[in-house]
Order: sequence, then C-alpha cells, then structure tokens
Amino acid sequence: MRLALLVPGSIDAVSGGYAYDRRMVSGLRATGHDVRVVELAGQYPLADDTARGAVGAAWTGLATDEMPIIDGLALPAFSAAALAARASVGLIHHPTALETGFAEDVRECLREIERQLMPLLARVIVTSQPTAERLVAEFGVRTDRIAVVVPGTEDAPRCRGAMDGVCRLLSIGTLIPRKGHDQLLRALARLTDMAWQLTIVGSAARDPLHALGLAALAGELGIASRVHFAGEVVDNGLETLWREANIFALATQYEGYGMVIADALKRGIPVAVTAGGAAGSLVPAEAGVVCPVGDVDQLSKALRRMIFGRELRDYLAENAWQAGQALPSWNDQARAFAVALT
Repeated sequence: MRLALLVPGSIDAVSGGYAYDRRMVSGLRATGHDVRVVELAGQYPLADDTARGAVGAAWTGLATDEMPIIDGLALPAFSAAALAARASVGLIHHPTALETGFAEDVRECLREIERQLMPLLARVIVTSQPTAERLVAEFGVRTDRIAVVVPGTEDAPRCRGAMDGVCRLLSIGTLIPRKGHDQLLRALARLTDMAWQLTIVGSAARDPLHALGLAALAGELGIASRVHFAGEVVDNGLETLWREANIFALATQYEGYGMVIADALKRGIPVAVTAGGAAGSLVPAEAGVVCPVGDVDQLSKALRRMIFGRELRDYLAENAWQAGQALPSWNDQARAFAVALT
C-alpha cells in the first residue's frame, strides 16, 4: 500500500501518541508498505489559519493512489467537504473534545466538529476498546468502520527499584491538566510521615502556566523538596528512572490507552493509577491499584499501603511482570494496523 500519514507538527515530538505513530510508520515500512509522513504546520486541535492552509496543501498534494491517514489531533482542521470527497482513515488516540485543559465551551465546539467529521471517515483506527465504544456512543461512528489496534511494547529488563529505604515514585506525562499531576501531588502530600520521592517526567511546553502552577502547588503543600520535575527525558536517562522506580503512579483524567502504564507493567513495576478512559483496564487487580478519577483520598490511602508495604509491592511487582510479558509487541501491532487498513 501507498500511505500518507498526516500529523500536526513534528512526528518526533515526545508523547505517547506520537510514539505510536512513529512505531506504526516504521513497522509498516519494514513490511514493504510505502509510507510518507506529512508534518502539518499550525496550531492543533484549535486550528488556526496556518493549520487550515497546511491541511489544504497536504490534501491537494496527495497522490491518487495514496491512502491518507489523519492523526486525530489534526482532524478538526479538515473540512467535511474534503473528507466526503475522498476515502480516508482516522487514527484516533482519543477525541480532542476530551482534553480537559480547554474551557467547556471550547470542548463543546471541538465535540461538534468531531461529531461532524468522524462519521465521514471511511475507516477509524483507535488504540483501545473503551475509545471505540465512546466513538460509537458519542460521535456517531459506525461500529463496522472501527478497528482497535492497541499499542505494542518493547522488550525491557525487569526493574527491581531502589533499595535504600526511600520509595521512589515515577510519573510520566505531559504537564497538562488531563494528566492529573496535581491530584497525585495532593495525594502524596498526606504522606509526609513516610519516606518517598516523586519524579515527574513530562514537557511543560504545551501548557507553561499549568506547569508553573504544579511547581507552586508542590511548594504550597510542603513537598517541593521531595518532588523533581525532570522535563522531557528519553533513552538512557529514562531507563535509569525506570530502573530506580518502586511504584509507577498516574492520576490521569483520561487516556486513550496508557502506553506508559503498559511500559511499567512490562518492567515489573507495580502501578497506582486512576480509571480514566482505558488506563484502568490495563491493570490487573494483582498488579496495582486503580482509583476513581479525582478521588484524592482513595489514591492517597492506596499509595500509603504501597509505600509502607514492601511485601505488598513485591507481590504486585511479580504480577505486574507476568501481565507485562503478555502484552503484544510493536511488530505484532504494525501487522494488525496493516490489516485494519484493508
């Protein structure tokens, strides 16, 4: 197949969604498909004139035999007329209307745009079953047009965590409201009688004001000395943090899948997460704890048990490792993606 993947900005951006896109591109190319990546200028998902111009130019530049695949973050910049005139595929990590950093009126505007555009897509590929169900129920997408292709995982060494008596928690996610880092800080602030440290990995670039607010919140809660905002960390630096982590924690409000949760399980790290979107469905009961979204009290109590109980952590870690080994590989999922396109 000849494919053109249309993505907002650089495909090398550090996020779970872009990592998925990169893996699919490399996997499809490795199996003989011709994949062209089109990086779109402008602002997304609240499309500005630059974005709409970039989308228009990319659309007219498609070869007649290229199948367009539109990353869902760019979808609101497209016109209904363009999608109705040419069969195209939407790659929806999660609807942009579910991004909690926007005002309610903006989210409703995005919701109406996506309700209009998503049913015009000839095929929709999503990264989890909960997202598929939501597209049918709320966005008018026909069930027979949806394919679920969950992310894959890389082989990774088992991580045993720090052994110096200080429980090290790792959280990975862009510093935006949806990731719930503020909820995690509030939960941990109740546990100052315990020995713990938290490292938050994630870029502040998308919402600098929120990122500054998180640092200020840590100070207000009296835990700034225990919290390290590491920014973007990749490759060996990130592997070091994984290796030292005793618990992976993410108080997310919504995840289309939760790749970092899968990465934690793959390494045998017990997890404490919230049941936002597909995040909770990834975690077996014996591998960690899943708390209701926004329930700081329950999250704090769960973290207290995990931080205090070394035997409990060991039990959860063994089950996390077993669950992680059953997760699919990226090669498997690239093949599944190709099948979904046909």
